[in-house]
Amino acid sequence: MEYVSPEQLAGFSKYKYSAVDSNPLSLYVMHPFWNTIVKIFPTWLAPNLITFSGFLLLVFNFFLMAYFDPDFYASAPDHQHVPNGVWIVVGLLNFMAYTLDGVDGKQARRTNSSTPLGELFDHGLDSWACVYFVVTVYSTFGRGSTGVSVFVLYLLLWVVLFSFILSHWEKYNTGILFLPWGYDVSQVTISIVYIVTAFVGVEAWYAPFLFNFLYRDLFTAMIIACALTVTLPMSLYNFYKAYKNNTLKHHSVYEILLPLVSPVLLFLLCTTWIFLSPTDILEVQPRLFYFMVGTAFANISCQLIVCQMSSTRCQPLNWMLLPIAAVLLLVVSGLAPGSETLLLYLLTAFLTLAHIHYGVVVVSQLSRHFNIRPFSLQKPTPD
Repeated sequence: MEYVSPEQLAGFSKYKYSAVDSNPLSLYVMHPFWNTIVKIFPTWLAPNLITFSGFLLLVFNFFLMAYFDPDFYASAPDHQHVPNGVWIVVGLLNFMAYTLDGVDGKQARRTNSSTPLGELFDHGLDSWACVYFVVTVYSTFGRGSTGVSVFVLYLLLWVVLFSFILSHWEKYNTGILFLPWGYDVSQVTISIVYIVTAFVGVEAWYAPFLFNFLYRDLFTAMIIACALTVTLPMSLYNFYKAYKNNTLKHHSVYEILLPLVSPVLLFLLCTTWIFLSPTDILEVQPRLFYFMVGTAFANISCQLIVCQMSSTRCQPLNWMLLPIAAVLLLVVSGLAPGSETLLLYLLTAFLTLAHIHYGVVVVSQLSRHFNIRPFSLQKPTPD
Protein backbone atom coordinates (compact mmCIF):
# COMPACT_ATOMS: atom_id res chain seq x y z
CA MET A 1 0.00 0.00 0.00
CA GLU A 2 1.21 3.49 -0.85
CA TYR A 3 -0.27 6.62 0.69
CA VAL A 4 1.73 9.27 -1.19
CA SER A 5 0.61 9.55 -4.80
CA PRO A 6 3.02 10.02 -7.75
CA GLU A 7 1.72 13.58 -8.08
CA GLN A 8 2.59 14.27 -4.47
CA LEU A 9 6.04 12.72 -4.81
CA ALA A 10 6.66 15.03 -7.76
CA GLY A 11 5.51 17.94 -5.62
CA PHE A 12 7.93 16.98 -2.85
CA SER A 13 10.78 17.12 -5.37
CA LYS A 14 10.02 20.80 -5.99
CA TYR A 15 9.43 21.69 -2.34
CA LYS A 16 11.40 24.51 -0.70
CA TYR A 17 11.24 25.12 3.06
CA SER A 18 9.75 28.49 4.01
CA ALA A 19 9.09 29.42 7.63
CA VAL A 20 8.92 32.54 9.79
CA ASP A 21 9.75 32.50 13.52
CA SER A 22 9.12 35.88 15.16
CA ASN A 23 8.76 34.75 18.78
CA PRO A 24 11.20 36.75 20.99
CA LEU A 25 11.62 33.80 23.38
CA SER A 26 12.57 31.57 20.50
CA LEU A 27 14.80 34.08 18.71
CA TYR A 28 16.75 35.52 21.64
CA VAL A 29 16.78 32.68 24.18
CA MET A 30 16.06 29.26 22.73
CA HIS A 31 17.86 29.50 19.36
CA PRO A 32 21.17 30.59 20.95
CA PHE A 33 20.74 27.75 23.45
CA TRP A 34 20.01 25.22 20.69
CA ASN A 35 22.97 26.49 18.64
CA THR A 36 25.19 25.57 21.59
CA ILE A 37 23.53 22.23 22.30
CA VAL A 38 23.68 21.01 18.69
CA LYS A 39 27.49 21.10 18.81
CA ILE A 40 27.38 18.25 21.34
CA PHE A 41 25.88 15.85 18.81
CA PRO A 42 28.24 13.93 16.51
CA THR A 43 28.01 14.82 12.84
CA TRP A 44 27.11 11.22 11.92
CA LEU A 45 23.87 11.42 13.93
CA ALA A 46 20.79 11.64 11.68
CA PRO A 47 18.41 14.55 12.44
CA ASN A 48 15.37 12.28 12.21
CA LEU A 49 16.81 10.17 15.01
CA ILE A 50 16.96 13.28 17.19
CA THR A 51 13.36 14.12 16.27
CA PHE A 52 12.14 10.61 17.05
CA SER A 53 14.04 10.50 20.36
CA GLY A 54 12.36 13.70 21.53
CA PHE A 55 8.96 12.35 20.57
CA LEU A 56 9.60 9.10 22.48
CA LEU A 57 10.41 11.11 25.61
CA LEU A 58 6.91 12.67 25.48
CA VAL A 59 5.36 9.24 24.95
CA PHE A 60 7.33 7.94 27.95
CA ASN A 61 6.08 10.84 30.09
CA PHE A 62 2.51 10.10 29.03
CA PHE A 63 2.67 6.45 30.07
CA LEU A 64 4.71 7.19 33.20
CA MET A 65 2.01 9.56 34.40
CA ALA A 66 -0.67 7.06 33.33
CA TYR A 67 0.93 4.59 35.76
CA PHE A 68 1.04 6.98 38.71
CA ASP A 69 -2.18 8.85 37.87
CA PRO A 70 -4.42 6.57 35.76
CA ASP A 71 -7.71 8.37 36.45
CA PHE A 72 -6.43 11.95 37.04
CA TYR A 73 -7.31 11.91 40.76
CA ALA A 74 -3.74 11.67 42.09
CA SER A 75 -3.46 15.44 42.60
CA ALA A 76 -6.81 15.74 44.38
CA PRO A 77 -7.01 16.11 48.19
CA ASP A 78 -7.17 12.84 50.17
CA HIS A 79 -5.64 10.86 47.31
CA GLN A 80 -2.18 9.33 46.98
CA HIS A 81 -0.09 11.91 45.16
CA VAL A 82 2.47 11.34 42.42
CA PRO A 83 5.95 11.01 44.03
CA ASN A 84 7.97 14.23 43.88
CA GLY A 85 10.81 12.49 42.06
CA VAL A 86 8.46 11.61 39.21
CA TRP A 87 7.62 15.28 38.67
CA ILE A 88 11.34 16.07 38.35
CA VAL A 89 11.81 13.28 35.80
CA VAL A 90 8.77 14.41 33.79
CA GLY A 91 9.90 18.04 33.86
CA LEU A 92 13.44 17.27 32.73
CA LEU A 93 12.28 14.88 30.01
CA ASN A 94 9.72 17.40 28.74
CA PHE A 95 12.41 20.06 28.43
CA MET A 96 14.77 17.57 26.78
CA ALA A 97 12.05 16.68 24.26
CA TYR A 98 11.49 20.37 23.54
CA THR A 99 15.24 20.89 23.13
CA LEU A 100 15.59 17.95 20.74
CA ASP A 101 12.68 19.31 18.71
CA GLY A 102 14.54 22.60 18.38
CA VAL A 103 17.91 21.02 17.63
CA ASP A 104 16.94 18.53 14.89
CA GLY A 105 16.65 21.16 12.16
CA LYS A 106 19.99 22.69 13.14
CA GLN A 107 21.60 19.26 12.99
CA ALA A 108 20.15 18.80 9.49
CA ARG A 109 21.68 22.07 8.28
CA ARG A 110 24.92 21.33 10.12
CA THR A 111 25.29 17.98 8.36
CA ASN A 112 23.91 19.23 5.04
CA SER A 113 21.14 16.62 5.22
CA SER A 114 18.00 18.75 5.08
CA THR A 115 15.22 17.06 3.11
CA PRO A 116 11.43 17.43 2.84
CA LEU A 117 11.21 14.09 4.67
CA GLY A 118 12.85 15.65 7.72
CA GLU A 119 10.30 18.45 7.87
CA LEU A 120 7.39 16.07 7.35
CA PHE A 121 8.76 13.70 9.98
CA ASP A 122 9.21 16.55 12.47
CA HIS A 123 5.82 18.18 12.02
CA GLY A 124 4.02 14.85 11.70
CA LEU A 125 5.31 13.74 15.10
CA ASP A 126 4.53 17.20 16.53
CA SER A 127 0.89 16.70 15.55
CA TRP A 128 0.74 13.50 17.62
CA ALA A 129 2.79 15.03 20.46
CA CYS A 130 0.00 17.55 21.16
CA VAL A 131 -2.13 14.99 22.97
CA TYR A 132 0.81 13.57 24.93
CA PHE A 133 2.00 16.79 26.54
CA VAL A 134 -1.49 18.24 27.10
CA VAL A 135 -2.80 15.13 28.85
CA THR A 136 0.41 14.72 30.85
CA VAL A 137 0.32 18.26 32.25
CA TYR A 138 -3.32 17.68 33.27
CA SER A 139 -2.05 15.53 36.15
CA THR A 140 -0.63 18.57 37.94
CA PHE A 141 -4.20 19.67 38.68
CA GLY A 142 -6.28 16.62 37.81
CA ARG A 143 -9.92 16.23 38.59
CA GLY A 144 -11.65 16.66 41.93
CA SER A 145 -12.67 19.78 43.83
CA THR A 146 -9.37 21.60 43.21
CA GLY A 147 -8.87 20.44 39.64
CA VAL A 148 -10.34 20.74 36.18
CA SER A 149 -13.19 18.58 34.92
CA VAL A 150 -12.40 16.02 32.24
CA PHE A 151 -14.74 17.81 29.84
CA VAL A 152 -12.99 21.15 30.35
CA LEU A 153 -9.67 19.42 29.65
CA TYR A 154 -11.24 17.90 26.53
CA LEU A 155 -12.11 21.40 25.31
CA LEU A 156 -8.64 22.70 26.21
CA LEU A 157 -7.11 19.82 24.26
CA TRP A 158 -9.11 20.92 21.24
CA VAL A 159 -7.91 24.51 21.69
CA VAL A 160 -4.33 23.20 21.41
CA LEU A 161 -5.17 20.91 18.47
CA PHE A 162 -6.88 23.67 16.51
CA SER A 163 -3.98 26.03 17.29
CA PHE A 164 -1.62 23.46 15.80
CA ILE A 165 -3.58 22.84 12.65
CA LEU A 166 -4.19 26.55 12.18
CA SER A 167 -0.49 27.12 11.47
CA HIS A 168 -0.56 24.39 8.82
CA TRP A 169 -3.79 25.77 7.40
CA GLU A 170 -1.86 29.03 7.01
CA LYS A 171 0.92 27.29 5.13
CA TYR A 172 -1.57 25.42 2.93
CA ASN A 173 -2.93 28.80 1.81
CA THR A 174 0.13 31.06 1.97
CA GLY A 175 3.05 28.69 1.33
CA ILE A 176 4.78 29.96 4.49
CA LEU A 177 4.83 28.26 7.90
CA PHE A 178 4.42 30.91 10.59
CA LEU A 179 5.67 29.22 13.75
CA PRO A 180 3.18 29.84 16.61
CA TRP A 181 4.37 31.80 19.63
CA GLY A 182 2.38 29.68 22.06
CA TYR A 183 4.46 26.54 21.52
CA ASP A 184 7.75 27.83 22.94
CA VAL A 185 6.08 29.63 25.84
CA SER A 186 3.97 26.59 26.75
CA GLN A 187 6.89 24.13 26.65
CA VAL A 188 9.11 26.24 28.88
CA THR A 189 6.22 26.97 31.26
CA ILE A 190 5.13 23.32 31.47
CA SER A 191 8.68 22.17 32.23
CA ILE A 192 8.99 24.76 35.01
CA VAL A 193 5.59 23.79 36.47
CA TYR A 194 6.64 20.15 36.70
CA ILE A 195 9.86 21.00 38.55
CA VAL A 196 8.13 23.47 40.87
CA THR A 197 5.47 20.88 41.66
CA ALA A 198 8.20 18.49 42.81
CA PHE A 199 9.38 20.99 45.43
CA VAL A 200 6.15 22.64 46.59
CA GLY A 201 3.80 19.66 46.17
CA VAL A 202 0.46 19.58 44.38
CA GLU A 203 -1.09 21.04 47.52
CA ALA A 204 0.39 24.42 46.54
CA TRP A 205 -2.00 24.52 43.58
CA TYR A 206 -5.02 24.22 45.90
CA ALA A 207 -4.62 27.76 47.25
CA PRO A 208 -6.04 30.76 45.37
CA PHE A 209 -3.63 32.46 43.01
CA LEU A 210 -5.31 35.84 43.32
CA PHE A 211 -8.43 36.54 45.38
CA ASN A 212 -10.63 33.54 44.48
CA PHE A 213 -8.81 32.88 41.23
CA LEU A 214 -7.33 29.37 41.52
CA TYR A 215 -4.25 28.06 39.73
CA ARG A 216 -6.49 25.72 37.74
CA ASP A 217 -8.32 28.80 36.47
CA LEU A 218 -4.98 30.37 35.53
CA PHE A 219 -4.07 27.17 33.65
CA THR A 220 -7.34 27.27 31.72
CA ALA A 221 -7.22 31.02 31.09
CA MET A 222 -3.64 30.92 29.77
CA ILE A 223 -4.42 28.27 27.15
CA ILE A 224 -7.58 30.00 25.95
CA ALA A 225 -6.08 33.49 26.07
CA CYS A 226 -2.99 32.41 24.11
CA ALA A 227 -5.20 30.92 21.40
CA LEU A 228 -7.61 33.84 21.17
CA THR A 229 -5.21 36.77 21.63
CA VAL A 230 -2.08 35.48 19.90
CA THR A 231 -2.49 32.37 17.73
CA LEU A 232 -5.80 33.11 16.03
CA PRO A 233 -5.24 36.85 15.41
CA MET A 234 -1.73 36.25 14.04
CA SER A 235 -3.00 33.49 11.74
CA LEU A 236 -5.78 35.68 10.38
CA TYR A 237 -3.35 38.59 9.98
CA ASN A 238 -0.86 36.45 8.05
CA PHE A 239 -3.67 35.16 5.85
CA TYR A 240 -4.89 38.73 5.27
CA LYS A 241 -1.39 39.87 4.28
CA ALA A 242 -1.18 37.09 1.71
CA TYR A 243 -4.61 38.06 0.41
CA LYS A 244 -3.65 41.73 0.08
CA ASN A 245 -0.37 40.81 -1.63
CA ASN A 246 -2.24 38.45 -3.97
CA THR A 247 0.00 35.53 -2.96
CA LEU A 248 -2.69 33.13 -1.75
CA LYS A 249 -2.36 29.64 -3.23
CA HIS A 250 -6.14 29.14 -3.20
CA HIS A 251 -8.86 31.64 -3.96
CA SER A 252 -12.29 30.09 -3.48
CA VAL A 253 -13.69 30.00 0.06
CA TYR A 254 -14.27 26.26 -0.23
CA GLU A 255 -10.65 25.51 -1.18
CA ILE A 256 -9.35 27.87 1.50
CA LEU A 257 -11.36 26.20 4.28
CA LEU A 258 -10.97 22.64 2.96
CA PRO A 259 -8.22 21.61 5.45
CA LEU A 260 -10.49 22.47 8.38
CA VAL A 261 -13.38 20.19 7.35
CA SER A 262 -12.01 16.94 8.79
CA PRO A 263 -10.81 18.46 12.12
CA VAL A 264 -14.22 20.09 12.64
CA LEU A 265 -16.03 16.84 11.81
CA LEU A 266 -13.76 14.95 14.22
CA PHE A 267 -14.60 17.47 16.96
CA LEU A 268 -18.33 17.18 16.25
CA LEU A 269 -18.30 13.36 16.20
CA CYS A 270 -16.32 13.04 19.43
CA THR A 271 -18.28 15.73 21.24
CA THR A 272 -21.56 14.11 20.17
CA TRP A 273 -20.27 10.81 21.54
CA ILE A 274 -19.52 12.47 24.89
CA PHE A 275 -22.99 14.00 25.19
CA LEU A 276 -24.90 10.92 24.03
CA SER A 277 -22.76 8.32 25.78
CA PRO A 278 -24.94 5.91 27.81
CA THR A 279 -22.05 5.18 30.21
CA ASP A 280 -20.60 8.72 30.36
CA ILE A 281 -17.52 7.48 28.54
CA LEU A 282 -15.38 10.58 29.09
CA GLU A 283 -15.81 10.29 32.87
CA VAL A 284 -15.09 6.55 32.79
CA GLN A 285 -12.17 6.49 30.31
CA PRO A 286 -10.85 10.06 29.94
CA ARG A 287 -7.23 9.20 29.17
CA LEU A 288 -8.16 6.64 26.51
CA PHE A 289 -10.70 8.99 24.93
CA TYR A 290 -8.15 11.82 24.75
CA PHE A 291 -5.63 9.47 23.17
CA MET A 292 -8.14 8.32 20.56
CA VAL A 293 -8.98 11.91 19.64
CA GLY A 294 -5.31 12.92 19.48
CA THR A 295 -4.37 9.97 17.28
CA ALA A 296 -7.16 10.60 14.76
CA PHE A 297 -6.23 14.29 14.74
CA ALA A 298 -2.58 13.44 14.10
CA ASN A 299 -3.53 11.43 11.02
CA ILE A 300 -5.64 14.30 9.69
CA SER A 301 -2.77 16.72 10.30
CA CYS A 302 -0.18 14.49 8.64
CA GLN A 303 -2.27 14.18 5.50
CA LEU A 304 -2.68 17.96 5.42
CA ILE A 305 1.08 18.43 5.82
CA VAL A 306 1.71 16.04 2.92
CA CYS A 307 -0.68 18.06 0.75
CA GLN A 308 0.74 21.45 1.70
CA MET A 309 4.36 20.35 1.15
CA SER A 310 3.58 18.71 -2.19
CA SER A 311 1.30 21.59 -3.32
CA THR A 312 -1.59 19.20 -3.92
CA ARG A 313 -5.24 19.51 -3.04
CA CYS A 314 -6.31 18.57 0.47
CA GLN A 315 -9.03 15.93 0.66
CA PRO A 316 -12.13 17.06 2.56
CA LEU A 317 -12.73 13.81 4.50
CA ASN A 318 -10.19 11.73 6.36
CA TRP A 319 -11.04 8.01 6.32
CA MET A 320 -10.56 7.69 10.10
CA LEU A 321 -13.81 9.59 10.56
CA LEU A 322 -15.69 6.54 9.23
CA PRO A 323 -14.82 4.02 12.00
CA ILE A 324 -15.39 6.73 14.62
CA ALA A 325 -18.82 7.46 13.15
CA ALA A 326 -19.60 3.72 12.99
CA VAL A 327 -18.73 3.23 16.67
CA LEU A 328 -20.76 6.30 17.57
CA LEU A 329 -23.79 4.85 15.77
CA LEU A 330 -23.38 1.53 17.57
CA VAL A 331 -23.17 3.27 20.92
CA VAL A 332 -26.11 5.66 20.56
CA SER A 333 -28.37 3.14 18.81
CA GLY A 334 -28.11 0.65 21.64
CA LEU A 335 -26.99 -2.17 19.33
CA ALA A 336 -24.01 -2.90 21.58
CA PRO A 337 -25.33 -2.47 25.13
CA GLY A 338 -22.69 -2.59 27.83
CA SER A 339 -19.84 -2.64 25.28
CA GLU A 340 -19.03 1.06 25.00
CA THR A 341 -15.70 0.86 26.82
CA LEU A 342 -14.70 -2.23 24.83
CA LEU A 343 -15.60 -0.45 21.59
CA LEU A 344 -13.47 2.52 22.62
CA TYR A 345 -10.50 0.24 23.31
CA LEU A 346 -10.90 -1.53 19.97
CA LEU A 347 -11.34 1.74 18.08
CA THR A 348 -8.29 3.31 19.74
CA ALA A 349 -6.13 0.25 19.02
CA PHE A 350 -7.27 0.20 15.39
CA LEU A 351 -6.67 3.93 14.84
CA THR A 352 -3.26 3.75 16.52
CA LEU A 353 -2.06 0.82 14.41
CA ALA A 354 -3.48 2.43 11.27
CA HIS A 355 -1.72 5.72 12.00
CA ILE A 356 1.59 3.99 12.71
CA HIS A 357 1.21 2.06 9.46
CA TYR A 358 0.51 5.32 7.63
CA GLY A 359 3.63 6.91 9.09
CA VAL A 360 5.89 3.96 8.33
CA VAL A 361 4.69 3.69 4.73
CA VAL A 362 4.96 7.44 4.04
CA VAL A 363 8.50 7.58 5.49
CA SER A 364 9.47 4.53 3.41
CA GLN A 365 8.05 6.06 0.24
CA LEU A 366 9.84 9.37 0.69
CA SER A 367 13.08 7.62 1.68
CA ARG A 368 13.03 5.67 -1.57
CA HIS A 369 12.05 8.75 -3.56
CA PHE A 370 14.95 10.84 -2.21
CA ASN A 371 17.33 7.86 -2.02
CA ILE A 372 18.06 8.38 1.68
CA ARG A 373 17.80 6.44 4.91
CA PRO A 374 15.39 7.93 7.46
CA PHE A 375 17.63 7.26 10.49
CA SER A 376 21.09 7.31 8.96
CA LEU A 377 23.17 9.80 7.00
CA GLN A 378 24.64 7.00 4.89
CA LYS A 379 23.22 6.59 1.41
CA PRO A 380 21.40 3.32 0.65
CA THR A 381 23.50 0.81 -1.21
CA PRO A 382 22.17 0.08 -4.73
CA ASP A 383 20.49 -3.32 -5.19
